[in-house]
Amino acid sequence: MQLYLSPEFYKQDAQVLNIVTDKSKPVGYLAFLMTDKKMYVYGVIEEEGVAEDFKDLVTPFIQGLTKLSSEIEVFTYLSVGGKKIEFESQEE
Repeated sequence: MQLYLSPEFYKQDAQVLNIVTDKSKPVGYLAFLMTDKKMYVYGVIEEEGVAEDFKDLVTPFIQGLTKLSSEIEVFTYLSVGGKKIEFESQEE
């Protein structure tokens, strides 16, 4: 299933993004809050069958945000269908 990010709320240090299907059906959300040295990312998807699509969508987004500061520490909690999924950011 193809997933997309749709902005809901935006500030310089925080965002809430709806996660929608290609038919504009909302299936979850992604939120993040940044401080000087830390970034907290929380994402929830309701449907269990899209864990890999969710990780494929979120990974480059978070990697892009971490480039804002080389000293930023990222804390993530992602869940699909109520179950936590493992997320590993890839260091270059």
